[in-house]
Amino acid sequence: MNIKTGNIGTRAVAVLLAGTMLSGTAHAQAAGRPAPARQPAAGQAAAAPQTAPAALVVPVQEVRTVRTLRVEGSQRVEPETVLSYTRLRVGENYTNETIDQAIKDLLASDLLADVEIDGALSGDLIIRIKENPVINRVVFEGNKRLKADKIQKEVKLSPRQIFTRTAVRADVARIVELYRRQGRFAANVQPKMVSLDQNRVDVIFEINEGPKSKVRQINIIGNEVFSDGALRGEMATKTSSLKNLLSSNTSYDQDRLAYDQQKLRQFYLTNGYADFRVISAVAELTPDKRDFIITYVVEEGPRYKFGPVTVDSAIRDFDDKKLATALAIKEGDWYNAKAVEDTVEQLSETAGAFGYAFADVKPEFQRDRESLTMTMNFRIAEANRTYIERIDITGNRQTQDKVIRREMRVAEGDAFNTFLVKRSQDRINSLGYFQDKFEIERKEGSSPDRIVLAANVEERANGELTLSAGFSSLEQFILQASIRQRNFRGKGQTVSASVDYSSYSKSVELGFTEPYLFDSNVALGGTLFRRDYNAFNYIGSDRNTTYSQVSTGFQIVAGVPLTEYWTLSGRYQLAQDNVTLDKSSFYSDTNGDGIRDTCDPLIAGRYYCDAVGNRLTSLVGVSLIYDSLNSRLRPTRGQRLTIGADFAGLGGDVRYLRGRIDGDKYWNIGKGFIFSLSAEGGYIHALEDSPGAGRDPIRITDRFYLGEPQFRGFDIRGVGPRVQRIGYTGDPLTGTQLLVDDRDRIIDDAIGGKAYYLTKAELEIPLGAGARELGLRPSIYVMAGSLFNITRPLKTIDFTQATDAGGKLLFNADGSPTLLPKDNFLKDAAGNQLYFAGGNTTVTTTCQVGYAAAAGQPCVGTTINPIANNPTTPFFERYVGDSARPRLSIGIGVNWNSPFGPLRIDVAKALLKNEGDDNKLITFNVGTQF
Repeated sequence: MNIKTGNIGTRAVAVLLAGTMLSGTAHAQAAGRPAPARQPAAGQAAAAPQTAPAALVVPVQEVRTVRTLRVEGSQRVEPETVLSYTRLRVGENYTNETIDQAIKDLLASDLLADVEIDGALSGDLIIRIKENPVINRVVFEGNKRLKADKIQKEVKLSPRQIFTRTAVRADVARIVELYRRQGRFAANVQPKMVSLDQNRVDVIFEINEGPKSKVRQINIIGNEVFSDGALRGEMATKTSSLKNLLSSNTSYDQDRLAYDQQKLRQFYLTNGYADFRVISAVAELTPDKRDFIITYVVEEGPRYKFGPVTVDSAIRDFDDKKLATALAIKEGDWYNAKAVEDTVEQLSETAGAFGYAFADVKPEFQRDRESLTMTMNFRIAEANRTYIERIDITGNRQTQDKVIRREMRVAEGDAFNTFLVKRSQDRINSLGYFQDKFEIERKEGSSPDRIVLAANVEERANGELTLSAGFSSLEQFILQASIRQRNFRGKGQTVSASVDYSSYSKSVELGFTEPYLFDSNVALGGTLFRRDYNAFNYIGSDRNTTYSQVSTGFQIVAGVPLTEYWTLSGRYQLAQDNVTLDKSSFYSDTNGDGIRDTCDPLIAGRYYCDAVGNRLTSLVGVSLIYDSLNSRLRPTRGQRLTIGADFAGLGGDVRYLRGRIDGDKYWNIGKGFIFSLSAEGGYIHALEDSPGAGRDPIRITDRFYLGEPQFRGFDIRGVGPRVQRIGYTGDPLTGTQLLVDDRDRIIDDAIGGKAYYLTKAELEIPLGAGARELGLRPSIYVMAGSLFNITRPLKTIDFTQATDAGGKLLFNADGSPTLLPKDNFLKDAAGNQLYFAGGNTTVTTTCQVGYAAAAGQPCVGTTINPIANNPTTPFFERYVGDSARPRLSIGIGVNWNSPFGPLRIDVAKALLKNEGDDNKLITFNVGTQF
């Protein structure tokens, strides 16, 4: 007998059928019933039919005994392992059913590809097997959108495993599902097997990813009050169109479909439609499997208003009528489910502020369908005053517990207070040491009046090593290198070192801050610095450096909190400032010895020459700070106010008093919109007399400046007092001199101011999920400010005005006076007048007539030498911009975490400006890390 893959051979079937017939007859006779009638021969009459059909007879299988048992064909699988999957044993009885079941069990083991059993009639059983191959490798072909390592995590097949077709089919289904999660419903996978030697195979999954299945259309049926567009705007799912190009929600997602139904319901409930429901939501895949068409059937129902609003509190500390009066929702307002939720939260927070952490607030609705009103009663169940049993801190591997606990505004044993717990949460978030959106969890304690606060933190990397390069419209090419540890040794200390280099500034700084000195509530920090700053102006597109300032010194800062929100900060700074001008550009040779040794106001301007020199500044300052921001990194609510005063004159060469005020306030106005207002201003007052007429006692390097990047819409130092030097050009037609009217050819020097103010209103606009993934954060803003109030500088030089033959003054076509060059006669070191020898402007002599062979020798010759003169080309100098009148700009800016690094682009238009102000439409800053 040969049984293969669970099927009985033809000869065996015949034997089994014959045995079945005989055994059926014998069984019937033994039971006293007549034997079944035989089929009549051809031409004979059939016997009379029996009154009842014959009963179904179950054949009796022949029982045999296993004499011998052997396995053939095994290579990797041990024979004992094969036999362990069957019930066949030597000396045990078996039937055909037993052999059939043994074949099924062996195939179900997933170890074998084929099985047959011989010797079923003799009892000498031979199990012949063909083993499943071993997987050599698993290969994915055609996958571009999903990397192979991501697919490999989903499939179960792997090298050195046993190959089975069942496992292949399961993995195909997993890969298809993985692509469906990516919105690719047209994806299909074809598995292939390549046979190798030693019974090994390569499994190849040929993947056709297909296009991403987009949402082509969203249909809404049954809406009458709100338009289709308004309802689609509330949904997370967006249709595939040009305006949604950056959105990642244009692909079909079943979970998002359910979420959109909730969004629709929430939208209607917040607008008073309490009976609204979504009857059906169907997503149909187009025949080409490229797009989905989603159809919603809705029922809006009538609109309700709030009826009487009451509070029923079982907590005796609360006055029900006063609580009801303080609620935001009022009788007669349109029903709003979101307002109800906010009210429940408000009452819970109020109860928590009184120590009832587990106060149960339940809103009770009474709907009147006739008057279309919703009566509201907020029931506050009786609760126990709660105390903090303990504070559990987990997840901090590096940060010490005390760094977190000292930011807690509550302690173990204190009465629970929701306000203080929220404040603790904000302070821990502001540290910047842990993950975003950290929250303190509340857990039940050992008794009903006990609560456990759980601060489960997730640390982020606080060490920063940055090497960056970039280009800025302000500083042009930039190189930066810095290292900073904001949580040094897990103690909350900050250690930093940085080096910055650009064509505009260079600096080196070392800093250290201890926020809790000797575990007391006192912060202490210090900075060592050297800063090189180059001021410049533009003539056309050429940038020209004016003065250079090198500051070297240190600063010590200490802070002491006065209350939860108020902090008093003090500082001391000692700095040596050296202001220089380029001698080759701004100095002149006054002694005729070829050495440029004197700052020339005709070239540099009096205001720059007055600033040259070394000065030591010894400054002490104090600041009063109010801070209730929920985060110092990216605030969304709260406010910050800083009032500061500095006194320079505790020794040193500089004496002044400077005051500044700076305030910011943020509002989260919902749906991701963040609105903020900011204002700042300052004034500096000299504590010493003016050094002379036309000279301000506040030196140019200590004044305030305003422009890019603080005041968008204006160029760097583009706002405030400035001196403009306008040259003359000859008119070839009339032969007269005309003032240059090209702004790019005018020398424009910003000289700062002693007072300024700046205000800004900004709205940060949320974008879709796709834009958020790209790190795009746009905002619109309007800014107003001004810089003013310095002593009007005297003119650098007064030129002689030209006259005609009759002595009448001459004027240019634009009404400005026609000026003559200014004589600058050259003298030697002893003050003797110099002459150009023989008219040669490169050779000078003290001889008015002739020439001396050497100094002190007599003059020989009769040649009359012209006087040595270096006349100054006439120019017109004017002082502009010193006005408190506000400048105004409006613009839009975008922060983008681009592949090249953080990028900020601003497009701002100056709407109001003063004479002399320099506006700038587009500014950007980009850098990268490597």
